[in-house]
Amino acid sequence: MHFGSLTLTSNLFLSPLAGYTNLPFRLTVRELGGLGLATTDLVNARSLIEKRAKAFKLIETATADQPLAVQLFGSVPEEMRDAAAYLESLGVASADINMGCPVRKVCRIGGGSAMMTELGKTARLARGMVEAVKMPITAKMRLGWDDENLTAPDLARALEDVGVAAIFVHGRTREQGFGGRVNLAGIRAVVQALKRIPVIGNGDVTTPEAAKMMLEQTGCAGVSIGRGAFYNPWIFQHTLHYLKTGELLPEAGFDERVRVMCRHLDLMIEVFGEAHACRMFRKVAPWYSKRFGPAREFNHEVVRISSRAEFLELLDRYRLWRRQFLDENGDLKPRFRPPPMTASFMQEPGAAQGGSIAVPRGPVEAW
Repeated sequence: MHFGSLTLTSNLFLSPLAGYTNLPFRLTVRELGGLGLATTDLVNARSLIEKRAKAFKLIETATADQPLAVQLFGSVPEEMRDAAAYLESLGVASADINMGCPVRKVCRIGGGSAMMTELGKTARLARGMVEAVKMPITAKMRLGWDDENLTAPDLARALEDVGVAAIFVHGRTREQGFGGRVNLAGIRAVVQALKRIPVIGNGDVTTPEAAKMMLEQTGCAGVSIGRGAFYNPWIFQHTLHYLKTGELLPEAGFDERVRVMCRHLDLMIEVFGEAHACRMFRKVAPWYSKRFGPAREFNHEVVRISSRAEFLELLDRYRLWRRQFLDENGDLKPRFRPPPMTASFMQEPGAAQGGSIAVPRGPVEAW
């Protein structure tokens, strides 16, 4: 996979998820394999050039966390240009312009999805960034503000003309937020609008089969995965294998899931300190437990952990409790096995509960 000066080992990308795709999670996923490029949580360009501690924490990285893109949001051309130049001076591989975030506090300052409503202004902002740096500048957008204003093809074409190196498209409108189904035909329209640069599709990819379907039905050059990666950190490794061979690798077993979950916590402790990491991990651990089978006892207690030792003690108690659901071979009895992972998981009843990644609720206008 190539765009701009970057050569990537795969065409699979980790999408930004505010509050989740931090350094520990990126390292966890990278260790499992298959990932081509990871992108940070969205970072306020002004905060970055003012060198605020919060912005620095968001772009924190490590040698093993390469190549890395930083996603910027903002609507002031000079701030976005200077932030990109600063990132390049730090050795960041690419800067991504957030044109897709539907959240009100981002849109009301002219960032995120609001950038899709003023194509000329947005193209000029992107041109300033492209001309200021040598690293590739990319853009992440939605299909448009609403179904009556599907501006993504026109905006993508304008960005291609000013030198943007790649376009990431979430197949929903701003009005949809995170609801409904991803619109593969909408992504395909963006692909067909461009002549030279790649389009990376995004939305509802929770399985290798869903990734392949997006590639085949849209013609996009790559796939970017967000919530699906948190649901299944092995998705990049398994998808890359599936695209190369047509073979589906077996789902990770209980012991492997526990190993990776513990590794994730250890990385969080290294980066954030034990107390803060454990508080943050209370919303992370239930994602791993979704594939444990019966996990009521685990989920009930994990939201209270305050130290690594407490977590390991909980894990020991849970292993003992879980034995009642196992057969003589140590496998879950058929009636207790979790259902197959599907691309529709995010729309299933209860998907927003039990540790699900939080997305804004209610009418978009109230976000």
